[in-house]
Amino acid sequence: MILRPELEDYKIVGYYLGKVTIGIGLCMLIPLAIARFYAESQPMIYFLLGISLTLLIGFSLAVVCHTKSDLETRHAMAVSALSWLMAMFVSAVPLYLSGHFGSYLDACFEAMSGYATTGLSLAQDLDHMAKSINFWRHLMMFLGGQGIVVIALTFLFRGTAGAFRMYAGEARDEKILPNVVQTSRFIWMVSIIYLVIGSTALFASAMVGGLKPINAIFDSVCIFIAAFDTGGFTPHSQNILFYHNFSFEMITIVLMVLGAMNFALHYALWSGNRKELLKNIEIVTLSITVTATLSIAAWGLVENGVYAGLFPFFSKTFYQLISAHTGTGYSTIYPRQFTNEWGPLSMLGIMIAMAIGGSVCSTTGGIKLLRVGVIYKALRQDIKRMLLPETAVLMQKVHHIKNIILNDRHVRSAALILLSYSVLYLIGTIVGMLHGFSLSEASFESISASANVGLSCGITSPFMPTVMKFVYIFQMWAGRLEFMAIFVLAGMILSTIKGRR
Repeated sequence: MILRPELEDYKIVGYYLGKVTIGIGLCMLIPLAIARFYAESQPMIYFLLGISLTLLIGFSLAVVCHTKSDLETRHAMAVSALSWLMAMFVSAVPLYLSGHFGSYLDACFEAMSGYATTGLSLAQDLDHMAKSINFWRHLMMFLGGQGIVVIALTFLFRGTAGAFRMYAGEARDEKILPNVVQTSRFIWMVSIIYLVIGSTALFASAMVGGLKPINAIFDSVCIFIAAFDTGGFTPHSQNILFYHNFSFEMITIVLMVLGAMNFALHYALWSGNRKELLKNIEIVTLSITVTATLSIAAWGLVENGVYAGLFPFFSKTFYQLISAHTGTGYSTIYPRQFTNEWGPLSMLGIMIAMAIGGSVCSTTGGIKLLRVGVIYKALRQDIKRMLLPETAVLMQKVHHIKNIILNDRHVRSAALILLSYSVLYLIGTIVGMLHGFSLSEASFESISASANVGLSCGITSPFMPTVMKFVYIFQMWAGRLEFMAIFVLAGMILSTIKGRR
């Protein structure tokens, strides 16, 4: 029998959703300040309207639903799932008012793509977009990469027992430090330190490449945000190809890899544990999967006679592969080149890389390296068990920051996520094929949206079917939260309709 939620359950969800919404509204003050700095009067009005609406919704929820009750797991999961939808709706307001989006739905698509660190874009005339609007697109990636709930944990919540439950609802169930609020602040500290270092390196490279200082500063900060948070937005419609700068590309590769690393691994390295790089199952798995997927992509390109020579191979093939595997979506080629030049086999290598993704507890999406490593170890363990005598006791260890004894719970969790992503990839592929796209094209775009990558083979545009826009928004949302929070939210809605007292 399904029990219907009590009034207090709704109040708890509403109260904490209101607090998160307030946090989003406060974050809009940053692009408002950018608009003031660049004397962009119209965008200032757009952001003032967006801030007013967001704070009104946030404070209304917090006041009407005020409660002193703490979050239980189901409440925290529901808040996490709803927070991303709320963030999309309110953050799309200044985007839509800017006039660079054909509809409010397109602006919502852009906002979800930003928060989910996907990078697929429906912006029109991007090269003439106001600096503040463009920066807001990138700031959403920074906020989404750290986690919308992480923002609330850092600034708005003070040690609630439900804090970790909300943190886990954003597909981050690893505490780097004993206290989850301290963990959130460590994530911010790492990101800000890398922001200073990475933006400085990009600025120097951009200056050498011929950009004016004021443009170099703006572009460097935006590119860092989207690279470290494995997003994929850039201030220009040509993406990274706009810069025609090899050193710029190399810096972004480093930033993409750093962004795809587990924050717990960052903590281990910052604490002086350098050997973790050689032992960690995620890094070992990454090395193997990069080699395998690069080989598949290279094989297809050799067959098609594309990119002869080491330099173009590295600048094009390797760059796209790393961008795909880290879930970033930066590109040094035009989208249609995937289908017109690369061909199905090379696209398959990129699709596998996108589907796997980076590390757990990082800013990237996809199935994740840890789960791939766990499933491989479990398969290896089962094969050994069949070969050894029945009386033999077999233990399989996995090294992830520390040695972990592999058990059925780990394998079951990894397998369920693998299955869920596979179904999500399949849904988008079927929808794409129903709208007339080939299997390779539909699969490529579906995996890119679901794994929060942002590479496109040319399907994503303001003129694509409305149904596909809704499907991709759902895929980006579900892929970023890794399903569990959405399943719980769906369960609460179902119990509200069919549950009994």
